[in-house]
Amino acid sequence: MIRWLAVLVLSLSWGLAAIAADPTEGEVRKVDRDAKRITLKHGPIKNLDMPPMTMVFQVKDPAMLDKVKPGDKVRFEAEKLGGVLTITKIEPRK
Repeated sequence: MIRWLAVLVLSLSWGLAAIAADPTEGEVRKVDRDAKRITLKHGPIKNLDMPPMTMVFQVKDPAMLDKVKPGDKVRFEAEKLGGVLTITKIEPRK
């Protein structure tokens, strides 16, 4: 029983990691370094079952905000961490 439960937990965690790794396209609208937040106009975020919209996200690492500025097209990943929608990865699109 315990072995089966361990396999189930690992399978679920691997599945969630794969879902979380799905990048989303967006555009930076505002960067708030003091509050460690970014406003993005984004396409659908599949792993969060979220439709396209413009919204504010926290960032996992404030240094990510130094890579982008308003108007930049970006590719990002977002997750719900501790109940807060959080950008876990962001890169300017080339």
